[in-house]
Amino acid sequence: MEAETLAAAQAIDFSMWALFARATLTVKLVMLVLIGASIWSWAIIIDKFIAYRSARREARRFDQAFWSGEPLDELFETLGPDPKGRSERVFAAGMMEWRRSHREDGALIANAQQRIDRSMDVTIQKEAEALQKGLPVLATVGSTAPFIGLFGTVFGIMHSFIEIAAQQNTSLVVVAPGIAEALLATGLGLMAAIPAVVFYNKFSADADRIIGGYESFADEFSTILSRQLDA
Repeated sequence: MEAETLAAAQAIDFSMWALFARATLTVKLVMLVLIGASIWSWAIIIDKFIAYRSARREARRFDQAFWSGEPLDELFETLGPDPKGRSERVFAAGMMEWRRSHREDGALIANAQQRIDRSMDVTIQKEAEALQKGLPVLATVGSTAPFIGLFGTVFGIMHSFIEIAAQQNTSLVVVAPGIAEALLATGLGLMAAIPAVVFYNKFSADADRIIGGYESFADEFSTILSRQLDA
């Protein structure tokens, strides 16, 4: 009898697709949600890898141009009022406010330094929001996906117990498929959550370093303009 039970259990298809196909509608919906969350997370991860690498490369290139000794007015004329680079936009915001702060006779209007600093701070804030866009999604997936998977597991095991009660049979053939389907939901939840948590922490740290670089540049640029104001 035991040999027949084992043979019947071995005859059951336990592939991923078979487990999904046999699952109840609720567990299927849970699995689809988790798969969608995982795909969404990986799309954000790839996008952030590209965006942060580009931001670091652009910041290094602009730092070289800024500290090359080229006059700031000429650098601004080269970049224009709406450059593509994030560091360049911070610089452009300060330069535009610097030029707007001059009266027709060449003198500076009052509180020019504060307006220049505010203009660069607003631009940095906008760039920070753009860099951090999508990170809350990773945080949400990382914190909720395990519980969504656990919900699917609980529901799947509950369905298995109902099958046991209906058939009045506790053999492996009756129990194994339902439990396997239920555990698949937990696995999908972890598969979605673990990369989301890992890369959320990495990208948060990366974004803080990039934004910190913008803030440091704004402080240095503000100091340069302050010397000119004092002169």
